[in-house]
Amino acid sequence: MELSDSRLRVAPMRLTQLQVGGSVDAWGRLGFIPRSVVSDSGDPEHLIVVPDLTLSFRDDLSFGPAGLRGWTFASDQPTSSSIGEESMIDGITTVRGGSTSQPVPDAHRLGVLGVDHVVVMTGSLDRTSAAIADAVGEPLRRIRDAGNGVRQGFHKAGSIIIEIVERPDLGSQRGASLWGLVFTVSDLDEVVSWLGPDVISSQRDAVQQGRRIATVRHEAGLGVPLALMTPHV
Repeated sequence: MELSDSRLRVAPMRLTQLQVGGSVDAWGRLGFIPRSVVSDSGDPEHLIVVPDLTLSFRDDLSFGPAGLRGWTFASDQPTSSSIGEESMIDGITTVRGGSTSQPVPDAHRLGVLGVDHVVVMTGSLDRTSAAIADAVGEPLRRIRDAGNGVRQGFHKAGSIIIEIVERPDLGSQRGASLWGLVFTVSDLDEVVSWLGPDVISSQRDAVQQGRRIATVRHEAGLGVPLALMTPHV
């Protein structure tokens, strides 16, 4: 995919934070360790810090109902964008600017090694992919036909993959929305055994050859689709 001149002028950015609606309590019950801090605006905030990514929650639910409500990108290179500038990427609330340095990750019970990918749902992969490339300077790497009219496109933002999923049932005019997360864990067997079948599915082969994946059940109350995956082979 050939990038336009405007996209080439954007310094590539890393995905550094996700804003999460709903309560952090269910995440704590799943083995994550929330930190309580005061945000730059003076509001109480809870952070879950994993390698290369921070999840941010607000007690006043100002991020909205449960789900992924926005994301933050930062660049190692100087940018003409204002620090903390909020905009939209095809309907997704986006903050750009600020430091790429991440807090030291916590030792979560799940043994999270990092974020494999963040899933974005859309009615038009081409439109959403172009908007991401324009806004954060990260080109589309490849497209996969998943069958039944579903297409997947992949960008890389730092160490994290952004997986865009186009579903025909959404309609081509439907804007993009953040949908779910996949974490890589050190020992999926141990995690599945510890959480139990009421909280997490049994393991199955992942699309990526040689890897396995298990899905946290809706009943866990996260409000965000979450899957856990074995490390890269």
